[in-house]
Amino acid sequence: MQEKVLVVDQQKCTGCRLCELVCSVFHTGASNPSRSRIKVVKWEDVGLYLPMACNHCEKAYCVEVCPTKACHREPENNNRVTIDKKLCIGCRTCIIACPFGHPFFDIHDRVTVKCDYCDGDPQCVRFCDVKAISFTDADKTNVAKKREAFLKYAESMKQIR
Repeated sequence: MQEKVLVVDQQKCTGCRLCELVCSVFHTGASNPSRSRIKVVKWEDVGLYLPMACNHCEKAYCVEVCPTKACHREPENNNRVTIDKKLCIGCRTCIIACPFGHPFFDIHDRVTVKCDYCDGDPQCVRFCDVKAISFTDADKTNVAKKREAFLKYAESMKQIR
């Protein structure tokens, strides 16, 4: 089975945040974007909106640092990085370790959560009216370019703090 990834076309994103809303409803049943696994941030320097979701990195620091192994790879799902809520103790070590600002802490459930591609049917893709987010084969996209953009954004956020 071909590995698939979320790809964002920043030029198309309008910042409507519908992706955050549908993600929170799908995963929690609540219309609460703060509980979403995708976050839309405005990249002020260039005036773009940037939906950010987990990159399921080849070298996943979140997996390496998780003390309970709640954050782990699923070999049966293209080595996707997931978090087992039953094992998560809410220490947030994975959040600190991620260079892309993922995962997120769900204050309601008191566990860390991250994008899981909605088990192969990403709701953010289904409901994005402007088609700014797609779910495509990894070999058809320049993943390195995507990661470079996220790293630049993360670096610019460090300078603001």
